[in-house]
Amino acid sequence: MKSIALLQMNTNDPMFWVMVIIAASFLVIAIAMVAIAVFVNRAVKSVNRMENKLEPLIERVSLMSEQGKQIAVQGKLIAEQFTAVSGHLSTATMHFSESLAIIKSEVSELKELVSDTAVEARDKVELVGRTIDRTHKQVALTTDFIQSKVIEPARELAAIMAGFRRGLEVLVAPVPKPINQTYAEDEMFIG
Repeated sequence: MKSIALLQMNTNDPMFWVMVIIAASFLVIAIAMVAIAVFVNRAVKSVNRMENKLEPLIERVSLMSEQGKQIAVQGKLIAEQFTAVSGHLSTATMHFSESLAIIKSEVSELKELVSDTAVEARDKVELVGRTIDRTHKQVALTTDFIQSKVIEPARELAAIMAGFRRGLEVLVAPVPKPINQTYAEDEMFIG
């Protein structure tokens, strides 16, 4: 009964109002908690929806992050290779400049050699030209000498011998037949 007595409080009693305020506060707290629970539930659902929507994006960002790491690793390798290539290029440049100096030296020596060879070749060409001119003059003189001293007298001798032969043929030839005599067909044939 005491519990019923507690519920029967006088409205003029300040404890009653304290209890009403406490009860009302609990009621407000309960309503606030329900409202917070609803808001939290809605927020959780929104977060879940957002998470579902962001999950492919997060996967893409993760994949891009991995690719970025791979690119960074490749960039580092490229930088290392570039450094190595740079070292090789500077070594090659050094060797190239040394080779260029050697080539310049050789070219200057070759220029001197070619110059000397050209002068000597010009002298030899002039010598060969003089020799050919001298030989040509000697051949022409020899040809003129042979022409005047051997060929012309040989021609004259050949002409004299041909005339002498014809003369002997005429002297030794048989007596011609008279014109009124008939010739045989074989004799008429001119071949």
